[in-house]
Amino acid sequence: MERNNRSTYNTDLKLKGFNVFQIEEDAQATKMYNRKDFYKICLTTGKSRIHYAERSFEAEDTILFFGNPNVPYSWETLSTEYIGYTVLFSEDFYVSGKHSENLLKSPLFKLGGTPILEISESQRLFLNGIFEKMIEEQQSEYQFKDDLIRNYIDLILHESLKLKPSENYSQNKSGAERLTTVFLELLERQFPIESPNKPLQLRTAKDYADNLSVHVNYLNRAVKEVTAKTTTTHISERIIKEAKAILQHTDWNISEIAYSLGFEYPTYFNNFFKKQTEKNPTDFRSEKV
Repeated sequence: MERNNRSTYNTDLKLKGFNVFQIEEDAQATKMYNRKDFYKICLTTGKSRIHYAERSFEAEDTILFFGNPNVPYSWETLSTEYIGYTVLFSEDFYVSGKHSENLLKSPLFKLGGTPILEISESQRLFLNGIFEKMIEEQQSEYQFKDDLIRNYIDLILHESLKLKPSENYSQNKSGAERLTTVFLELLERQFPIESPNKPLQLRTAKDYADNLSVHVNYLNRAVKEVTAKTTTTHISERIIKEAKAILQHTDWNISEIAYSLGFEYPTYFNNFFKKQTEKNPTDFRSEKV
């Protein structure tokens, strides 16, 4: 039932493109959406530990956090009282309003950027007001409320770019280890494939390098140094794992599976699958029935 509720919530959120809520009033909302689909801005007060890409951050007071769907992160709440606001929004929602996507590529969201800002009491009160206005508009029948909410998001982003980032980070791994960890987590975040109509977006080593804002040669060297496997090998192994799961647990036809996994033609998928497993997809599916 929880999985169905999460799927329904995620589908509704993707159709609308955004959701803004007070954390203490909707604590389950952040657990139910698919993080790889949405940017996230949180204004929170309370003790927490945040892991963002290769870094960890300890928060005691009020912070503003920026989550990028392409950068893995996790959040541990350490205090019994934890208050604040969250806004989730898709890139399509934000850019469709003719807003520049440059803000989404700013230091607030990019890997190696400044995703966490420490907020003073006066700044907290100001930002509280913006989040309250977004919640008010979300519940209204105003015809242009989406545009207004995009403008409020813009205001938060512009105000944040003027603030200094928090420096309370810990980094314990080498550069190659950190990059490899982020790559492997980002790879895993592309799965599971939920629909044949939503194909795999990151398909090659260059796709991952571009999303991580590093040169593909640097990514390849780091991954090979740390894991003794190439970036392409990791990607291929994960795609094969997903292909087997889809063949076993869905009734999608081979063309749908090929498309969902990023193959232009079913023949390419058949050849890839056979090279990796020494069986064609149809035979593999029939053996598992």
